[in-house]
Amino acid sequence: MSKKVLVVDDDSDVRTFVITVLEENGYTPLVAKDGIEGLEVILDKEPDLVILDVLMPRGSGIRLYRKLKTDDKLKTIPVIMFTGIALRSFLRSQKALEEFKGGEVPKPDIYLEKPVEPEELAEAVEKKLG
Repeated sequence: MSKKVLVVDDDSDVRTFVITVLEENGYTPLVAKDGIEGLEVILDKEPDLVILDVLMPRGSGIRLYRKLKTDDKLKTIPVIMFTGIALRSFLRSQKALEEFKGGEVPKPDIYLEKPVEPEELAEAVEKKLG
């Protein structure tokens, strides 16, 4: 059975791109349009990996990332951040710091800044799932 990868992004073109890369590499894509829907899919489908955008209008990626990194049942799920925001900006953003109560924001397993080549995304997924 192929590994399930949840794509959480509000941009339909980005979702299509990621889904295509996942399918071409033998993974089963799951889809959510925002962080709220993403959490529902995580709890229902138990994906092996989450590919997560940061800025979304409903249920930010930062909030979902916090939930994944602080919930004992979810923190073993690897996360690839896939966003247009630079890693340094993400780790220092006030919103991220507030979500982590002013504490250190854990560095994502893999952080990819859009745009990326399909091969780069496929390699990142392979690295996390083997």
